[in-house]
Amino acid sequence: MGEKVIGIDLGTTNSCVAIMGEKGPEVIENKGGYKTTPSMVAITETNRRIVGHIAKNQAVTNAENTVYAAKRLIGRKWNSPQVKNAVATSSYKIVEGPHRDVRIVLRDKDYSVPEISAMILQEMKVIAEDLLGEPVKKAVITVPAYFNDNQRQGTKDAGEIAGLEVIRIINEPTAAALSYGYGRNVDKTVAVYDLGGGTFDISILEIAENGVFRVIATAGDTFLGGEDFDARIIDWLVQGFKQEHGLDLRQDRMALQRLKIAAEKAKCELSGVKETEVNLPFIISRGPNEPLHLQRTLTRQTIEELASDLVERTVEICRQTLEDAKLEKTEVDDVILVGGMTRMPKVQAAVADFFGREPSRGVHPDEAVALGAAIQGSALVDDGKEMILLDVTPHALGIMTFGNVFEELIPANTTVPTHRTKIFTTSRDNQTAVKILVMQGDSENDDHKELLGEFILTGLRRAPKGQIEIEVTFEINADGIVSVRAKDLETGLEQSIQVTATSGLTRDEINDMIANANDDLVDRRASEEFLAAKQDAEKLIAEIEKLFPQVEEIVKTSDFGRDAIDKARGIIDKAKAAIERRDVPAIKEQVDGLSRTHRMFKGVVQKT
Repeated sequence: MGEKVIGIDLGTTNSCVAIMGEKGPEVIENKGGYKTTPSMVAITETNRRIVGHIAKNQAVTNAENTVYAAKRLIGRKWNSPQVKNAVATSSYKIVEGPHRDVRIVLRDKDYSVPEISAMILQEMKVIAEDLLGEPVKKAVITVPAYFNDNQRQGTKDAGEIAGLEVIRIINEPTAAALSYGYGRNVDKTVAVYDLGGGTFDISILEIAENGVFRVIATAGDTFLGGEDFDARIIDWLVQGFKQEHGLDLRQDRMALQRLKIAAEKAKCELSGVKETEVNLPFIISRGPNEPLHLQRTLTRQTIEELASDLVERTVEICRQTLEDAKLEKTEVDDVILVGGMTRMPKVQAAVADFFGREPSRGVHPDEAVALGAAIQGSALVDDGKEMILLDVTPHALGIMTFGNVFEELIPANTTVPTHRTKIFTTSRDNQTAVKILVMQGDSENDDHKELLGEFILTGLRRAPKGQIEIEVTFEINADGIVSVRAKDLETGLEQSIQVTATSGLTRDEINDMIANANDDLVDRRASEEFLAAKQDAEKLIAEIEKLFPQVEEIVKTSDFGRDAIDKARGIIDKAKAAIERRDVPAIKEQVDGLSRTHRMFKGVVQKT
């Protein structure tokens, strides 16, 4: 067995961690016994970081300092429409960072999005370490297939801040397919429909019996998921309340957080029942003595109507992806549903209707992605594992030419690694230099293009336009690194660039965040050790003190017995003083004495 590598599904709503065990991949439960952990982070009044269920449980009373759905913001620029949407609808404060990136304000301190994500990843790391009893250093982390390079880099940075060596970033649908195909020796074409809390992906893959997983086509929307379904319910509740009482609940952050929790709960319930009650007493006050309550019945039909366009958007993306894959629906052997939103009957029906078949129940929608990541991690460190994963680039790559025309060199859904070359000519007379603008995006949509980098090729011979030929070569390696080269075919002069994705953080900022995360983990481990020792000591103290009356009665005529009682009281006093000082070694020392005292007292009582 090779080195332990954990697989992490860093989700918008929930996250999950898995490891390759002796019998195959397995999800690791957190301390609460749950296989998934809410992707929520909060800063308490005492400036303590809390993550997961603890953060979720206090979200209403600490709404401004509790972050959810951070994944939707990772790697995005401040001026993007998605960020503007989040600013308008979030209960926490989002501001512009120093590099046109996004920062989140908690307790008057700015946090980068990778830093917030790192807190969740660190929690996954701790969950795994608690099970394994040893440090975990390496991880495979999953991302939506339609994430761009900056979003992937942001996720890598988050992993590094969390103290993990991210040995591979893989796409969520691909990970789900790995989980589906593991140990099955199948030869199939499958569609993975992945509708999670914040993102949607569809991938078409070929799974071969020899362990080759080849992605044919992928597409998605990185701002379409359960959060948007919740938003529709929230809008419906807010509008109904405004009509009834004339007050806008969005103006109150605590009320907004309560609405969010209630909307998510109602949405989940309506996957199993036809209607549910949304009941939020004392949601807001009109005045000092006039509390108002929200109570509405939400039906499955209503939510299906509210979100029908969202479901249709996913179906339309499926349709386009099948076209890109050059496949008919009948050529897809299996449809795999991944992500919590696929529990919604409307979603299941829409997928079944589109593909003309009932989806497979072969994978767990919440666990499949993490399990697939663990499978990939194990294969990367174990030479004996025969598995080949061939993925595609989700976005087209090319250059911007004269007249702002996008010239595509590498189409979307090209298998990587790959390289492509194209010859261009000068666009002006006597032109001695050309600027190469490296672009990523959708060749059919100007709004979806992003500048990845630029460089200038100089020293061209003066000549009429169209005479000088420039050879441009794009190359993508197995790790997804893009290199671009421009060459003057007449002189052989050459210039190149390696496109470096950025999350919006500098190296110094990342190093500072790593140090802060380490400090926080040390403090947390120390706090956990203290609480465990304190709990052991207090339990023994309580049991000994309960036995005192009986023991005192039994030994009241014995000097030896009274000395033993005095010694026991002394040990208890020392233990209480050590607890007060938070002196863990001293507490542990006194626990030994408390244990001996407890055994002795129990023996005395039992003999009588």
